[in-house]
Amino acid sequence: MNSETSIDKRKFHRIFYNAQAELSNGQTTWKCQIRDLSLKGCLLNFSEAWQGEIDSIYILSFALSNDLSISMSVSVSHVIGDNAGFKCEHIDIESITALRRLVELNLGNSELLERDLASLAECFKPDSE
Repeated sequence: MNSETSIDKRKFHRIFYNAQAELSNGQTTWKCQIRDLSLKGCLLNFSEAWQGEIDSIYILSFALSNDLSISMSVSVSHVIGDNAGFKCEHIDIESITALRRLVELNLGNSELLERDLASLAECFKPDSE
């Protein structure tokens, strides 16, 4: 399979975003680096192999500026050494608005953003009976 095909199957576009962040479970806080972001998750890098609980919900927080920050509840999707992928489980309206704008500015294509938003809506759609 070529890389173009695998990228086309991806529901959410990733943006490369290098920023300091904190991941917390209420008892422990880990300093980390964001490597990439999407509307549905992120890839984080830690200073050493990450040892957190796989089945827990965490709060990821990072600042976009002095006045604007993003906070979201995340769960672990995969861990490879000092890198860990997290899936967004919940995000408040202020944070999703800021994240949407960040993704939009980095994608440079409003059609791609609208496709990501449609995919996000599908993720949270109740099962039809």
